[in-house]
Amino acid sequence: MISSSEYGSHSWELVVTVDHQHEEVQKEFLLRVTGDLHIGGVMLKLVEQIKISQDWSDYALWWEQKKCWLLKTHWTLDKCGVQADAKLFFTTQHKMLRLRLPNMKTVRLKVSFSSMVFKAVSDICKILNIRRSEELSLLKQSEDTLKKKKKKDKNSKEPVTEDILNLCNSPVSSGLSGSPGLYSKTMTPVYDPISGTPASSTITWFSDSPLTEQNCSILAFSHPNCSPETLAEMYQPRTLADKAKLNAGWLDSSRSLMEQGILEDDQLLLRFKYYTFFDLNPKYDAVRINQIYEQARWAILLEEIDCTEEEMLIFAALQYHVSKLSLSSEAQDFTCESEVDEVEAALSNLEVTLEGGNASNILEDITDIPKLADNLRLVRPRKLSLKAIKPYWFVFKDTSVSYFKNKESAQGEPIEKINLKGCEIVPDVNVAAKKFGIKLLIPVADGMNEVYLRCDNETQYARWMAACVLASKGKTMADSSYHPEVHKILSFLKMKNWTMSPQAVSDPESIDMKPECFVSLRYTKKYKSKQLAARILEAHQNVSQMTLVEAKLRFIQAWQSLPEFGLSYYIVRFKGSKKDDVLGVSYNRLIRIDIATGDPITTWRFSNMKQWNVNWEIRQVAIEFDQNVSIAFTCLSADCKIIHEYIGGYIFLSTRSKDQNETLDEDLFHKLTGGQE
Repeated sequence: MISSSEYGSHSWELVVTVDHQHEEVQKEFLLRVTGDLHIGGVMLKLVEQIKISQDWSDYALWWEQKKCWLLKTHWTLDKCGVQADAKLFFTTQHKMLRLRLPNMKTVRLKVSFSSMVFKAVSDICKILNIRRSEELSLLKQSEDTLKKKKKKDKNSKEPVTEDILNLCNSPVSSGLSGSPGLYSKTMTPVYDPISGTPASSTITWFSDSPLTEQNCSILAFSHPNCSPETLAEMYQPRTLADKAKLNAGWLDSSRSLMEQGILEDDQLLLRFKYYTFFDLNPKYDAVRINQIYEQARWAILLEEIDCTEEEMLIFAALQYHVSKLSLSSEAQDFTCESEVDEVEAALSNLEVTLEGGNASNILEDITDIPKLADNLRLVRPRKLSLKAIKPYWFVFKDTSVSYFKNKESAQGEPIEKINLKGCEIVPDVNVAAKKFGIKLLIPVADGMNEVYLRCDNETQYARWMAACVLASKGKTMADSSYHPEVHKILSFLKMKNWTMSPQAVSDPESIDMKPECFVSLRYTKKYKSKQLAARILEAHQNVSQMTLVEAKLRFIQAWQSLPEFGLSYYIVRFKGSKKDDVLGVSYNRLIRIDIATGDPITTWRFSNMKQWNVNWEIRQVAIEFDQNVSIAFTCLSADCKIIHEYIGGYIFLSTRSKDQNETLDEDLFHKLTGGQE
């Protein structure tokens, strides 16, 4: 027997399995250790025993039962809580992962399975050359959305071979820090700002980047559209409950991939999670703009977001234009030579960052807040007789709308004054029928009051709509984003306002156009192929002069102007309620929605929020707002951590500013989203 003095009375045996590729070498090792030995010491002992000379620097200890990495090498086994029954696994931290991008391409690359997902996504975006990685995250597809695909696979005779882009030799994937990426701001732009094509001469400067010219164009260009049959096979949400399934699988940003059960070579979706696209710049963001465009395109084709027939045709025309330019060599030097009017000129300064743009050059008196005054018609639903539509004199000031019997009585008390801060503003427009309406959903104690304003023409509508949108966010018309907002609305209306021209219909292009690739299934069933092609070509005339990047940005803008844009749905049960509701989470508000009718019941703005927290024992999210309003709910369609992270994430993103020099406060993100589990 060995005396206790020889080994120390507290030593014990620890089993460690080593993940290595050498067949002839054993994989399981017994180490005699003491509780005060630190993790680094365990690894050193282990490597000495293995007797294989190789680089072990990327290896770390994974504790299987506790589902955690032992990365703090200075911590002792006692401090980590490791005892003799622990099964440790010595394995690489960087492993292969397959990522399905928004453009449905799959890339295979090495990713850190030990870093928090937030950091892993940041590294992935460096490899793929996508700026602003904080807007993206990783999504695990839910079983329901995969079922349809599995049925399809059973019926197909040939095995489906997926086109995978291998980026496994990248610097980031080998555990080293990557180059600043192709978007380094200190250098010449690496993309042609007009066409968005990679500038080939500069690619060679970044020899350590895995993105060669060919790979770069795969990510920055849209590729031929999928066939209608493929589209029919894809998962399409029919109800709000279906839409809630799409958001159930977001990974926890504060934990690693391995902790969340992700295995080597699994497939995850890389998607834009937060719908606040900051500082979109055609000079540096060719890949990012294309991926946002693709995510928007699929959301519309699969009806994840609703739009009218008129809007669907505009989206179809823009897709047709993008695919046409992407396929043609003209994409390289396609410039716009047509006459541009003022609205177009304002828009084609596509330094517009899709969220502001330059203030108007007219220096208005800063103390004077502009106001609108006009004759509009007011429609009150619930009294659906014709008499319910009445003309009034409306005055818009600060963030409120007041209306009077006529212009003369505007000096007195208004009939009603509506404060728009915190309202939902929904466009109610049909350009062909000359209907320009603004639907105001005003939060009241027991739900929402609906009020419709009817305008006479496009210009009046654009001015009032822009004022309402800003007021709902608590901004007045003095804000610098008012004029760009008016221009954006006018330009969108202009795209909708097309006229039938005989040559467009008989255009030979319409023969091989495949219009079913550009619209959702609902419209494919509703119209014959020739009818659809003719209507898409009519709409295309309004966008045919755009450059490639401009068309993609315009598509994104049009997507952003849809009423449901940016809403992520979850099925929840509010405290004290006997039935389930849907909670819509947006960049600035939460909306309680009736699960049966889809109507909004109440809206709560983040700007009025005092605090939010989670009771982890009963998985309940509780939020307190101003004026003693508090809500609490449990989430039924996903883990409550996902909603908690969404709220914190949007608040984190609202703190970004352009002078931050691209660095992110990662600690603040985890503080706002992590929850104190």
